[in-house]
Amino acid sequence: MGSTSDFSRRDLIKRAAALGIVTVPAMSALSACASSGDGGGEKVEKGEKSAKNPLAVNDSAALDVVIFDGGFGDKYAKDAQAEYVAAFPKTKGKVKLASTQKIQSTLQPRFNGGNPPDLVDNSGAEQMDFGTLVSKNQLADLTPLLDAPSMDDPNKKVRDTLRPGVVEMGQFGGKETWIMYYAYTVYGVWYSKTNLKKVADAEYPQTWEEMLAVCEKAKKKGVAGWTYPGKYPYYLPFSLYPFIAKIGGAEVLRKIDNLEPNAWKDPAVKAAFDAYYELYKKGYVLKGSPGLDHLQSQKAWAEGKALFIPNGSWVENESAQQIEKNPDFQLSVGAPSSLSGSDKMPFGTIWASGGEPYIVPRQAKNVPGGMEMLRIMLSKKSSQNFIKQVSSLTSLNGGTEGLKLPPGLDSAQQALEQAGKNIVNPRIQDWYVALQKEKIGVGALGEMMAGRMTPDEAINKIQKYADETREDSSVKKYQR
Repeated sequence: MGSTSDFSRRDLIKRAAALGIVTVPAMSALSACASSGDGGGEKVEKGEKSAKNPLAVNDSAALDVVIFDGGFGDKYAKDAQAEYVAAFPKTKGKVKLASTQKIQSTLQPRFNGGNPPDLVDNSGAEQMDFGTLVSKNQLADLTPLLDAPSMDDPNKKVRDTLRPGVVEMGQFGGKETWIMYYAYTVYGVWYSKTNLKKVADAEYPQTWEEMLAVCEKAKKKGVAGWTYPGKYPYYLPFSLYPFIAKIGGAEVLRKIDNLEPNAWKDPAVKAAFDAYYELYKKGYVLKGSPGLDHLQSQKAWAEGKALFIPNGSWVENESAQQIEKNPDFQLSVGAPSSLSGSDKMPFGTIWASGGEPYIVPRQAKNVPGGMEMLRIMLSKKSSQNFIKQVSSLTSLNGGTEGLKLPPGLDSAQQALEQAGKNIVNPRIQDWYVALQKEKIGVGALGEMMAGRMTPDEAINKIQKYADETREDSSVKKYQR
């Protein structure tokens, strides 16, 4: 789900949607055509393994990389590409890096033909379905990368330099790691401290009662409390899912991820849905939000037409043009407000996880080269370059030493520190993309927040969707 100019992660995208919902039909074609064989591309010969070349990269072989051109852009990847060529000078002129917003339609023919790139940033609205890729044996296991020495400290394996949970996110019920999430995203309720103080004379509301009071004050001044991208309502879970966990405990999200019967009928889900629906009923949502895409809703919010927006930490980079018009914007992220004193988790509970998912296709010609490019990207130098360019953390644990972080990223860092162990990481959006985006998001949450469906109706519909997915033998199931 990563950050995007076409879908916000994303990435959710983790790294995050803009061109419409195409995941299922396109991936059904991939499912039908993808082979579990080695395909037609010839593998390059491995190079000589050494301390400087632990993955045995062929030092003169071509490398083919495709990057999702979203909110993070591709300059950080081009800078890492230059580092790769510097490490392997014989590859000069042979390292190809292409950028596209249409990952699926661009790469599906190549996967089907057995000639995929060596490294892919699989993100955006046309993100390829990971469950299908894994079940069709289309991805290389990244364990050799994780067990290789890190660029900065050869005494540390790459896996030991990563933030907690990053490796597990790339796994699908086994020991193999299929995905490397490069960015590290903090999700929540984003706001301007300056606008909040100016409009409602308030700090971030730590209780839902305070949230409603702030929204009422804003309404009286002609400012909406909330907005969201109604065209892509699967942004709502960025704050809604941790809200559910806060009310009922992380176990509720685990049951939802596992597609357990009646998981969506949990009282915590009902309480959270009722609270969000109240925002609509009381007129606290910006009019026209159901028709806005992510960029339009972010623009309206950044211009002060609404106080709060559910989003990920990529929003600082993606909304930079609007935010920069107000030098005193003071971008910040808030954890879900406490619904009541009986909430199972404390205030500060937040959703944070890897974003901007990278994969090395199993049929790629230069698998070691693709992994080596990732090893370079996970160095402190490349990580700090990414942070400075796009105002987002990476999955490298730490890496911010000596950097002056922009307000939003600094706030995200503080939110992580405040959360401590109370960080949740729903997996449904990774394991069941179509269920999360098209059915839960567009089919239910979007309808509820537009007033076309009650919370009870939305819950019943989502439970039906989840049950259908659980009972569909063509969909591989995962457990946590």
